[in-house]
Amino acid sequence: MRGILTEWRLFKKNIELFVLGLPAVVYIFIFAYLPLAGLVLAFKDYRYDKGIFGSDWVGFKNFEFFFTSQTAFIVTRNTILYNVAFIVVGLVFSLLFAVLLNEITRRWIKVHQTAMFLPYFLSWVVISYIVTGFLDHNHGYMNQVLMQFGLDPVFWYNEAKYWPWILILVSLWKGVGFSTLVYYAGILGIDSSYYEAARIDGATKTQMAFRITLPLLAPLISILLIMSIGGIFRADFGLFYFIPNDSSFLYSVTDVVDTYVFRALKNIGDIGMSTAVGFYQSVVGLVLVVLANYIIKKINDENSLW
Repeated sequence: MRGILTEWRLFKKNIELFVLGLPAVVYIFIFAYLPLAGLVLAFKDYRYDKGIFGSDWVGFKNFEFFFTSQTAFIVTRNTILYNVAFIVVGLVFSLLFAVLLNEITRRWIKVHQTAMFLPYFLSWVVISYIVTGFLDHNHGYMNQVLMQFGLDPVFWYNEAKYWPWILILVSLWKGVGFSTLVYYAGILGIDSSYYEAARIDGATKTQMAFRITLPLLAPLISILLIMSIGGIFRADFGLFYFIPNDSSFLYSVTDVVDTYVFRALKNIGDIGMSTAVGFYQSVVGLVLVVLANYIIKKINDENSLW
């Protein structure tokens, strides 16, 4: 009883914060928790006439469909490697840009923040048109530049070897602004007396970045890294579907689990299989989050998520 009263007092004391967080709680409940009942489809042969709970049980046959397919290894490899590249490259450039933003005068800081953050609000459909403007075979900017130097134009949407770099670059351009602002906010929270003392001791900007900024940002970096690792088995569908224009010539390097499931669902209509792969992705993501948090906790207990 005492514990209930304590919780009630805590709720009354922070009721404004709970009200502010209510829309996010309702959103997560509707779109994340209510659909959990549908996970049963991963173990059923779903039929529209029988419904979700009336369809026949098939055990793990829906999982076998994915793991025994010829492209299972390719899409799994692509999903993991791309996400690892996005995490590493995004972390490096986000920290670099955050440190550089901190050196810009307040007069220009809003301009740079807006320019970096704007692509984050663009949809992948819009960005796909921008990329097409660069890579179109006949009128694309890149081929126009190549021809200006006497080189032959490139069929970008037919050449798979270029696309790992293109996808990483596009993902970085769209997402680095948001991550940069998160780390920049963390830098603004650092006590300025550390930098003043370092200047008195004759430290350079680079030394202050490596000896003060990065160590004090370590808890924030760790938390964001753990959350990123949790999504390492989930790919950004829009990036891998719209940017390559769903070109079949590029499937070997652009096909990931999400696009594979989408095409399988569109062509075959097997809801059970798509649910099984989604369930598999979620379980792997949970394991990776717990494992990453455990490793970081062993290294430094204060930097772990829990």
